[in-house]
Amino acid sequence: MDEGLADLLHRVVMLLGEATRRRTDDTDGLTYSQIRLLGAIEDIEPATQHRLAQALSVSDPAISRTLRPLEADGLVRITTDPEHARRRLVRLTEAGRKAFHSAGKPLYDEFRAGLIAAGFPYERYLEDTLRLAEILAADREDP
Repeated sequence: MDEGLADLLHRVVMLLGEATRRRTDDTDGLTYSQIRLLGAIEDIEPATQHRLAQALSVSDPAISRTLRPLEADGLVRITTDPEHARRRLVRLTEAGRKAFHSAGKPLYDEFRAGLIAAGFPYERYLEDTLRLAEILAADREDP
């Protein structure tokens, strides 16, 4: 790997870690994993637990463990899918949406600003990532 790229990547990871630690100290007890999960639910709701696990690259049991306290705190609602009795659908409650936006959105904004300040080509990265997601989605649709 190019040394400049490796150094930049190291700074990016350090920045994310620092921002995450600062933010999760002020998020009313939400962990970084819970914030990520709330964001994933907002992006793809209603979502199955399996789809959330795929989106976050974690196991189905990890999603289930992370959802339990969120449901108990009234941040998510889990219901049975009317089309498939064994499947559960997860949706954010209004409280969950507010919790995510008060914790996750500022973290995203801080991370983005920090990356740009560190010289990381964030906008280009975002464009490339979205394009790659479109290509991968199209490949999945082709028989």
